[in-house]
This record gives sequence, structure tokens and C-alpha cells, in this order.
Amino acid sequence: MNQVYNFFTAESLRLDEFLQKELPLKIQASCSNSKIRRLIVAGAVSVNGRIVNRPAFELRGKSKVVVEFDKEKFFYEKQPDDIKFECSDKDVLFEDENLIFINKPSMFPVEQTITGNRANLHDAVVDYLWKRNPALRNPPYVGIMHRLDRETSGVILFTKNRTINKAVSNMFQGHNFEKKYVAVVGKSSVISRQPSEGKGTGFEKNGEHFVGEKFSVEMFMGRISGKSQAGKWGQTSEKQGGQFSKTDFNIIGEGKFEGKDCYIVECNLFTGRTHQIRVHLSSVGLPLLGDELYGGMPAKRIYLHAYELKCRSESLNFDVKAPVVW
Repeated sequence: MNQVYNFFTAESLRLDEFLQKELPLKIQASCSNSKIRRLIVAGAVSVNGRIVNRPAFELRGKSKVVVEFDKEKFFYEKQPDDIKFECSDKDVLFEDENLIFINKPSMFPVEQTITGNRANLHDAVVDYLWKRNPALRNPPYVGIMHRLDRETSGVILFTKNRTINKAVSNMFQGHNFEKKYVAVVGKSSVISRQPSEGKGTGFEKNGEHFVGEKFSVEMFMGRISGKSQAGKWGQTSEKQGGQFSKTDFNIIGEGKFEGKDCYIVECNLFTGRTHQIRVHLSSVGLPLLGDELYGGMPAKRIYLHAYELKCRSESLNFDVKAPVVW
């Protein structure tokens, strides 16, 4: 059964930081940072009557914050079948004094989850850096600046000191970067579609001309599933609190994956919304192989790989790629 917790504040503070301070006092139990973020992203938190899904949302002026969730489930989470992973030199794609880029494996979470005892990539990177410098009395700092879904593989960036966090945060918030993914979609998933105001391309069912096709998807996105259900995002309106999203796609090849005929799609993100690629491809009848939540054919994993992360600015200059190995 869900419990409702009401808070009132006039502070200027990030939503996740406010709840990290106030929620443990209300429920009389400790809450990790990741638990707080999970609650917010899951749509369990509203500010002044409007659901907020961004942990970094800024509370300004007088605000009423309402948190609604099942306290018992909050402290219990079924453990999925994660792989065993230990970070080593071969997993480091690039590193300097401020940043470290890791080639994340599929089927492994980026950060700690609600239970607080699940192996994750962040902890693996901390262990890796500490083993390189065992003289340190405390664990080295490793900052999480963006995330990949558990089943998504590929390049992910962590910071190695807090001084660089602002520059990296500004990069992501200002979209001052290039982020490319490679996806696999089943041919049998393809459906007919008409062009929409020149922003896409028309697909013919069972057509043979898909390789080389380029198209874009733009929409306002938001959570469309209930609070007690698995998080599912989809097209909403700006008035409903949806956030603008845009992805460019290019069908670059085809092949067989798990015995299924598939297309290989390059995805170039202009924004970084939750489940953006999954929602965008599903919206045009091309759901990812393995992404049953959005209509894809069953498979051992969701076939999505973060291929490249690139930035060219005064404070950040890098171009890091993770080889595509399914």
C-alpha cells in the first residue's frame, strides 16, 4: 500500500538533495542517493501538484513536495540476473587526470539500486582506481554524470574529481556534445508509416530499400505508465510536462541476430531523455530487438550500444568510441 508524505519548503535546492535531507526523517529510515533518484525518476514525487522526473529539478520559492510510494517495496527489490564484472585496463577506453571512459558491458547496472547491495559499474570503477593506488586511505572519488540502461552496452563517462563536474554537467545540459548509439531492430517489426511534415521517411511493409534510409523523430516525452508499474515513457504534450526530444537515425546495415533478420541503425541524439531511442524507434514501427516493453521481439538482451561520446569545447575536448560487439 502506498503512503503519502508531504513536505513544505522555501529553500532554493535541488529536489534530490532536499529529499536526501528530509525523507529519512519522515520515514525514520536511511535512504541512499540512488534510492532517492529512483523514486523521482519513477514518478513518485510531485512539486506543487506536478510530477517531476528530474532529480536535478531546482526547488525555488515556496514549494509543496509530495512523495507517494510503498515503503515496504522501497526497501526490497528482486535481483535480476546481472553478469559478474570486474573493471580492468582493457575496459578503459580513455582516461586523463579528470575523466575516465569505460566500455560498459550489457546486463550490468551503472549504479547502486534501492537494495543497496547490488554490484554495479560505479563501484567497479572505484575499486579499479583504488587498486591502482592502494596507498589511498579512502576510496577515490568517481562521479556519475550520465547513465546507461542496465542492458545497454558501450561508452560511459565518469569524473575523477569534483572540479570538473560543472563543466561536464554544463556539457550535457547544454547539449554541447555528440552522442551516437548503434541499435538493432527486427525486420518483422517494420510497419507502414507515412512521412510527417518532412521530419521522417515513409516505410513500406517488407520493403527492401531500408538500408541507407535516414529519418528524424521529434516529440515531447514523459512517463506514461502508472506509479506502481514498470517505468514506461512515451509521447506527451508540453502542457502535460513533456520534455522535448530529438534523434536522427540512419539505417546502416542488416544481418541476423539470434536467428532473426534485422536492420542495424545508427542513432544520433540531440537530447538525452529517459528511454529516448527506445521510444523514438518504437514510435515509427522499429522497436529494438529484445525491447518487449516497447513492442520489440524477444531476445537475450535489448540490442542497444553507446558507440561514441564526443565534445569539442574550451573546457572539454574528447572523442571516445566503444567497439560494437554484440
